[in-house]
Amino acid sequence: MATCSIAWTLAAESVMRPLCEFPLHARRAVRFVLCDIDDTLTDGGRLTARAYEALERLDAAGLTVVPVTGRPAGWCDLIARLWPVAAVVGENGAFYFAYDCKERRMTRCFWKTRRQRREDRGRLELLGARIVAQVPGAAVAADQAFREADLAIDCREDVAPLPDDAIARIVAIFEAAGAQAKVSSIHVNGWFGDYDKLAMSRRLLERRFGVAPEAAREQVVFVGDSPNDAPMFAHFVHAVGVANVRDFSGRLVAEPAWVTEARGGAGFAELAAALLGAR
Repeated sequence: MATCSIAWTLAAESVMRPLCEFPLHARRAVRFVLCDIDDTLTDGGRLTARAYEALERLDAAGLTVVPVTGRPAGWCDLIARLWPVAAVVGENGAFYFAYDCKERRMTRCFWKTRRQRREDRGRLELLGARIVAQVPGAAVAADQAFREADLAIDCREDVAPLPDDAIARIVAIFEAAGAQAKVSSIHVNGWFGDYDKLAMSRRLLERRFGVAPEAAREQVVFVGDSPNDAPMFAHFVHAVGVANVRDFSGRLVAEPAWVTEARGGAGFAELAAALLGAR
């Protein structure tokens, strides 16, 4: 069964190089740090002091930090307000939120209109019921109530880890209904629309920060860990994987250029130190 959209297609021989080989001049040119959250900033579902401190240090050094996540709108509102970040892209590209602390104003930019999202919701609820009925062990994610645009199926956050064939079955059900489906380290996310993490990240960079798409390729570091990060790995020249990206070896459509020695949040802190050390 063809399931290339979830990145189960075998990749070519790995080209990931150790982070220590990331050239100094290239690190100095970085202005933006885009990062996944789950298992990139977090370890075992927790955000450690070390990873959060790395966010603070990057922000204090003048780098623009933007989490790019599959997590829901409710979480992203909090992240945009309370974390030391310039904006957040959520629900795999359904929107970006950016909070102006001085003006006390939140900017919310959605890919689809409110009416379109409401129409999608009914279709996604039917898909959720079908998936739970047809895939033993699958469940609608606990954070679903806080979502605006997609459906998250839990495959290993609050349920026992599902085998690869069950995850592929979830993806097949989404795709048969005309939805996109992406696999993260914890969820399978499905939605109707032609966007993804990369599409909304590019829109954010251009509209809010005035960075042309080609310039962004050299000025951005993206760091992630799983198949739903593959569009970002493919696009950005300086894409980085924390060490646990190797858990998906052979199942990524595109791999990052660089890989850290440490996993999760410790790997993110390793990248932050490498960027700050070059400035």
